[in-house]
Amino acid sequence: MKVSEAVESRQSIREYLEKPVDNKLIREILEKSARAANGGNLQPWKIFVINKESMIDFLKQQSEWTDPETSAYNIYPSSLKEPYRTSRYQLGEQMYSLLNISRDDKEARFMQVLKNFEFFGAPAAIFCFVDKQMGPPQWSDLGMFLQTFMLLGQEAGLDTCAQEAWSMKQDSVKSFLEVDESLMLFCGMALGYKDPEALINQLDSERRPVDDWATFVINP
Repeated sequence: MKVSEAVESRQSIREYLEKPVDNKLIREILEKSARAANGGNLQPWKIFVINKESMIDFLKQQSEWTDPETSAYNIYPSSLKEPYRTSRYQLGEQMYSLLNISRDDKEARFMQVLKNFEFFGAPAAIFCFVDKQMGPPQWSDLGMFLQTFMLLGQEAGLDTCAQEAWSMKQDSVKSFLEVDESLMLFCGMALGYKDPEALINQLDSERRPVDDWATFVINP
């Protein structure tokens, strides 16, 4: 698979088959992903893999957790300006329309959001942490690492969904993983094999035209 093919075919998959994922495959993709560009070769990511029995134990812990959670960071700015606000709104409406969930059906929309915290039924997942001393440049390094992982996963036939939503539940996640307090949860990522029959997996998010966000500076 060419890189361009992996980019074009990658989707955020939100419903998975029960087909298991081999830890050996996850390890191989992680090792290759470590070649992702990162400033100063800091390699600031810290990855935890849950799979099989540990996934069962984790979901059980999540279902029983009752303590308040502290969000690691704000996923979106409080006053999202245009064109970003419209892009986010359109994606949500496109997804709920595909699932035949009306705008007024708040409960159904909420239940769909909650599927984030079951990894959409994926059999395996990773959590990506970063040391709290790191700043925006290292956060961008995490993004390059995770994108590399997703594209290599696509090449290997593994589907994924990066989930910043897990940053809202970092207390329970850190408790389960027994993570050092010096680390902050950046995101989770569902790993598995997509259900080709699931409506949600037909979601194809649109991108704004390149002329809307790219400027070619030409000398006079």
